[in-house]
Amino acid sequence: MKHYEETVKVELIEWRKKMAKNSTFINKLAKKAQNKINEKIPERAHQVITESIKKMVQATLIGSEYTVRPPQDPPVTLEDKEKLVLERKDVYKRTAAAEGAGTGAGGIFLGLADFPLLLSIKMRFLFETAALYGYDVKDYKERLFILHIFQLAFSSDRYREYTFRIIENWQHKKDELAELDWRVFQQEYRDYIDLVKMLQLVPGIGAIVGAYANYNLLDQLGETAMNCYRLRYFLDSGSN
Repeated sequence: MKHYEETVKVELIEWRKKMAKNSTFINKLAKKAQNKINEKIPERAHQVITESIKKMVQATLIGSEYTVRPPQDPPVTLEDKEKLVLERKDVYKRTAAAEGAGTGAGGIFLGLADFPLLLSIKMRFLFETAALYGYDVKDYKERLFILHIFQLAFSSDRYREYTFRIIENWQHKKDELAELDWRVFQQEYRDYIDLVKMLQLVPGIGAIVGAYANYNLLDQLGETAMNCYRLRYFLDSGSN
């Protein structure tokens, strides 16, 4: 167990460096272009999109809260927890890939349906992961933490660093946070996946793009979630 935890600590150090890494020129350019596009979208449209995604996420959170149950035989060691998390991550990656291939092959209308379906898969995975690490997903603060993990995984470099600082100091920050900034949440997420999802609507390649994109998006979310909970594990145990 000790050897496993030491290995995880090394991986965690590398991940934290990645979170703190400065934005590349290409990423800055892409974000600048996306900001210009967002500026041209009417304020009323932003409000409608924000409210729609907020309701979509909240509905997913409620559904996941009542369908995800803590394991009957909770894993004790970090190694045992992570074996189960990795098993579940592989299942969800395959599920997301199949869903992306199916909606991608169905043209524009089914391609658009991929957005809420994939969101639901991601949230359910995060709820299961939280439960496997031993956290109570019925606790509002834990659901807020889950949303910050999601935001960390799918944000621009600039906002990623801001979110990472919140997660890194969760014990102090959680009581200061009443609710998520939904406008930022939806805009960062949309900007992050826009290009991929637009390609998914292209006839002929939609199924391939959808499967590949969804598989990798779940893989990225899994890496982010595991490292966020690793961070809390070591902070809570006083060994980080």
